Amino acid sequence: MKTMVYKNCPECEDKRYYIRRSSVEDAADLVRVYSDKKALPFMNSDNCNGDNFYTPTEEAMKQRLEGWNWVYEHQEFVRFSIVDKTKDMVIGTIELFHRDGKDYFTDCGLLRLDLRSDYEETEVIYDILALISSKAYEWFDCTMIATKAPIYEINRIEALKRLGYKKTKEKFYGQDGTAYCDYWCLIKKKEDIDVQNLSGRR
Repeated sequence: MKTMVYKNCPECEDKRYYIRRSSVEDAADLVRVYSDKKALPFMNSDNCNGDNFYTPTEEAMKQRLEGWNWVYEHQEFVRFSIVDKTKDMVIGTIELFHRDGKDYFTDCGLLRLDLRSDYEETEVIYDILALISSKAYEWFDCTMIATKAPIYEINRIEALKRLGYKKTKEKFYGQDGTAYCDYWCLIKKKEDIDVQNLSGRR
């Protein structure tokens, strides 16, 4: 499933945060995120071939960003940067893509959120996910948003609950058949789907 997001990448913002496609120019800020060892346990590396995302130098960060841009050009996923407008600084990223599969997580927007550890707070996570969650349905043409939050991610879980995400016992299966757990889902409301379907018939 390819969506318009790969032809004209959308952006969104509120009073504090600006979310837009990542670029190599973000390397200096993002190396502070991906060299932050306190942040690593909160990064979802499921189905990422063993990569834990630890990136200790700006040059290595530029290479990672170039890789993400290559993947975007090949329409596999979008990596967004999160800008804290009060500091004019990138403080994390969001990865999003449309997933169709044979497991529960089909017609799904899979979301990964990576934040610097000093931003790993409930209110920050709530504001960022509130900003992008509802838009992701349209951007990625899906009826479910799913993101991982193990039991120790207390602040994330509180934010997800407040946003209406529900924990599922369903397993997410990787390309090699590995089963992953601890996923939370936000299902698009039926009335919103019906309105969208009616609009499409006009």
